[in-house]
Amino acid sequence: MERRSFLKGFGAVSACAALVPSIVSAADEAKKVTGPNEMSVESALAAITGGKPVTPSTKVSLSAPEIAENGAVVPVKVSVESPMSANDHVKAIHVLATKNNNVRCANVYLTPANGEASFATRIKLGTTQDVLAIAELSNGTFLSAKQNVKVTIGGCG
Repeated sequence: MERRSFLKGFGAVSACAALVPSIVSAADEAKKVTGPNEMSVESALAAITGGKPVTPSTKVSLSAPEIAENGAVVPVKVSVESPMSANDHVKAIHVLATKNNNVRCANVYLTPANGEASFATRIKLGTTQDVLAIAELSNGTFLSAKQNVKVTIGGCG
């Protein structure tokens, strides 16, 4: 064995040995970051409502496709019937996907200056599941609407 080939091999082995611990620690950090973001429907509802009841209502309109061809980009539109006056308005609209690891998809905060309580967005759905829209009113009540969306190609992996 020549000295030059020995040094090349030794350098390659040393570089690999130095990289392996940093790759393992990066994977551990990624687990720490994704772990706390996981949230169930019950814990998300408790965080949003503070334990108050959520009432299904026809005042909340949730529009999503019945069949989503691609779960990575599912269009969702939410609107709430409200006069949007200083005394009677929608404070927030929350969109939840019941079977995603982190069920909270969108949180939109409104004021009477918005004039209309509606918005549209695209959300990611990992599998066929219910999409839930929750409207928080200025009087402290919570209204909801729900729709099932069938996903043919997964979005969340």
